[in-house]
Amino acid sequence: MPDVAAANEDVATPELMKAISAAFNSRDVDRIVSHFTDDATFWLARGPEPVGRTLRGKDTIAKTLAERFKVIPDMRWDHKEYIYAGNRAISVWTVKGKGADGEDLNYQGCDIYTFRGGKISAKDTYWKIVENKDRL
Repeated sequence: MPDVAAANEDVATPELMKAISAAFNSRDVDRIVSHFTDDATFWLARGPEPVGRTLRGKDTIAKTLAERFKVIPDMRWDHKEYIYAGNRAISVWTVKGKGADGEDLNYQGCDIYTFRGGKISAKDTYWKIVENKDRL
């Protein structure tokens, strides 16, 4: 059987996902954005839009991540599982860190990735909201 992943650089692979995860955990913005296409879209979990916050383009993604790591310098993702589907992949994780405002991050979430040419063309982040209110 032919190795489909070797013939198609759009296909998400375990090696690619592990490299992306390691880049994010390094908090090295240049290393992280090297995995994105120039025209990538990244939807953050938090923000003023129904989709969270939309970042368009590698430069905007880099600037936003640099700002985030200043506010949460110890942010770290513990990746639990990767799910593969052709040029798409899902990463299931727990994120932890301490914000400069005192917020303790300890959330479960996932990212849905789309790849083009061996790079991230779209990344959509979701995470659980932790609150101390008795409502659904």
